[in-house]
Amino acid sequence: MNPVVEVSDLCKAFGGLQVTRSVNLRVEQGERHLLIGPNGAGKTTLFNLIAGDLASSSGSITLMGKPVTHRSTAARAQIGLARTYQIVTLFGRDSLLHNVKLALLGKSPLRHRHWGSLDHDKTLSDRALEVLASVGLSDKAKLPLEQTSYGEKRRLEIAMALAQKPQVLLLDEPLAGLSSEERETITALLRDIDRSITILMIEHDMEVALAFADRVTLLHYGEVITAGTRQEVVADPRTREIYLGH
Repeated sequence: MNPVVEVSDLCKAFGGLQVTRSVNLRVEQGERHLLIGPNGAGKTTLFNLIAGDLASSSGSITLMGKPVTHRSTAARAQIGLARTYQIVTLFGRDSLLHNVKLALLGKSPLRHRHWGSLDHDKTLSDRALEVLASVGLSDKAKLPLEQTSYGEKRRLEIAMALAQKPQVLLLDEPLAGLSSEERETITALLRDIDRSITILMIEHDMEVALAFADRVTLLHYGEVITAGTRQEVVADPRTREIYLGH
């Protein structure tokens, strides 16, 4: 089976600082793959390289069998990649509905239309309401985003990524900063995502993350230390020494 994400000898340096060192990563269709490592291990940098938010210094990236190393973030999204960020990046003064509409436009022919109001497009509005309903937020559709809780913003961000019908979803610490109740809600949402969507996730809550993951990759100082099934990686003494601490 061909991987949907393949990273080969990927390096990234900022001047003399080597952040990513010859990383190799292979993620199969439908897999739930977890990236772990201490702060500063290079996990988010790797996400930024895969998504196209950063240009690599060397190495290659393939998505859905297509070489994308030198392609833009927008081009990678068109191929089927979507992501969330460690820090929520949404339009706070706009309504939840408008935020979702903007996400839907990303892969719609309507994005090339530079006139008219989104408010008058019933098809787009109906689809956006469906997206909000899928994460239990349809009753807050008209609210400005800044009037919602942090957990609701996290749910909205995941819903907006899924609205683009991605083949690969990158989740950067989706549970960070949430209350226990909010964590349960987001965890249930992630478990319900169809296996037609491949998930690569960074998460520090090991109990939840390891229960979710099929395979795990441990990064340290920008290098892959070990990779394999969750049982193999947890049992590796290097994982206990570098990350789990026991």
